[in-house]
Amino acid sequence: MLSARPESPRMFKSDFVDFFSRTPWWSIPLFWGPIVVGLMAYSLGWMDVPWYFAILQAVLGVVIWTFSEYWLHRTVFHWEPDNAFGKRFHFIIHGCHHTWIDDPYRLVMPPVAGISIGLVFWFGFDGIALLLTPWVAPTWVWALFSGFLAGYINYDLTHYATHHVKLKNKRLIKIRAHHMNHHFNNPDKKYGFTTFFWDKLFKTY
Repeated sequence: MLSARPESPRMFKSDFVDFFSRTPWWSIPLFWGPIVVGLMAYSLGWMDVPWYFAILQAVLGVVIWTFSEYWLHRTVFHWEPDNAFGKRFHFIIHGCHHTWIDDPYRLVMPPVAGISIGLVFWFGFDGIALLLTPWVAPTWVWALFSGFLAGYINYDLTHYATHHVKLKNKRLIKIRAHHMNHHFNNPDKKYGFTTFFWDKLFKTY
């Protein structure tokens, strides 16, 4: 049972709410993996998107995820209004990770929160597709969102690994060094995670 313990302190007074503030890493592929597969299957089967276009759309979705990952981390996650509510909000969504860096159950996004953020992006993509309908068929949304969520899964599992897995892969070791630098030396820089491209582009590397 995912209850409070020294390495995963209590965040909420309510036992029920506090229980759901913890998320094991394996729940991410278990929950989101079938959705990724279903979106791609819908694109190929019901939308009749050629496989090569679907792959390109999914790759674009991954690229969009990497920017979203950077942008969310730099803006939303590090936004801390100067009032009690704002400080509490910041702590719940991201500050707890900086405070309890070794907490193994607060390294990945709880599915409820992930669904809320995911729906915002889904409706955003769907709105763009609607605006582009006179020129481009809106069938691209499904494969693109499949890639977007696949990018998210990769992000969350890689994030967990950098904190709790003994890494041998050179790229993952470099990602961990970059991320730990953000934690301990440069909290106002190094927001990117699965790629350093956006940090370099926006001069936060």
